[in-house]
Amino acid sequence: MSLKYSPCFLALTLIAGLPLPAQNDPPVTSSVIAAGTPVGTSAHPLRIAAGDLLDLSVFDTPELSAKLRVDENGNITLPLGDVLSVRGMTAEEVGHAIELRLRGKDILKDPHVSVTILEYATQGVTVLGEVKNPGVYPLLGSHGLLDLISAAGGVTSSAGHPVTIAHRADPDHPAIVNLDSKPGSAVAFNVDIRPGDTVVVSHAGIVYVLGDVGKPGGFLIENGDRLTVLQAIALAQGTNRTASLNRAKLIRKTDSGREELPVPLKKILAENAPDQMLADGDILFVPTSGPKNALRDMESILPSAASAAVYRVP
Repeated sequence: MSLKYSPCFLALTLIAGLPLPAQNDPPVTSSVIAAGTPVGTSAHPLRIAAGDLLDLSVFDTPELSAKLRVDENGNITLPLGDVLSVRGMTAEEVGHAIELRLRGKDILKDPHVSVTILEYATQGVTVLGEVKNPGVYPLLGSHGLLDLISAAGGVTSSAGHPVTIAHRADPDHPAIVNLDSKPGSAVAFNVDIRPGDTVVVSHAGIVYVLGDVGKPGGFLIENGDRLTVLQAIALAQGTNRTASLNRAKLIRKTDSGREELPVPLKKILAENAPDQMLADGDILFVPTSGPKNALRDMESILPSAASAAVYRVP
């Protein structure tokens, strides 16, 4: 079976320098966020680590050439039995070290050694959180944060702006950047991404307002902000004239499951009852007047939340 890729995907893949997915891999799309070229950054040298496969070639001496796997201690065993520690070195540095070893042991007077890294076991960047295809993506060159997010299929509809980048060499001091959606913003292009880093796209809180309102849907809340019932109703463009304000309800997820709570919406709108705070995942349902609509149960409301449009709070 032949694979087909869209022109946009092929262009993104060529720009980012990332591999095409295998036949069984999920498709990668760039419909959510575009890739970019990092500004003012250069490729980090690729350091050898345990599990990497090296191709050792000694000029005009095939008996000393070999393909060598780096063991768990960061060592390789040369064809003559010598053990050489290569962890943290570049391919060029390994070649130079082998030349010194061959010259120092009088094996060759003027050795010329080239080392190529055939397989990288630890040079990927892990992309997690609110992306469509989380996983490990190779970083064999200079790529920006948006390149990696695009390779992971782009962000989901519930992604927040903050993105955390934890460096493998210093996991206790992660960098946090804001993916600004404003036109012309280039903050994410300047992020320093290194092999072994972990990128986590944050989850934005979401509150659903459903039922007899002007604009039912989900509303994203950023940076730990919270909405009140009145603010949520305002975002949903208010209630309709046919709404049953006295029978509004709140569906909230708790440790023991979802529960339904009555909301005195009419009193809250009239300032005769205190406004209530809403939490991430809450569903505020305003039924239409009439016994059938007012008695809708939680099982019939939840599918509406799953298919509702999601809007980002300005």
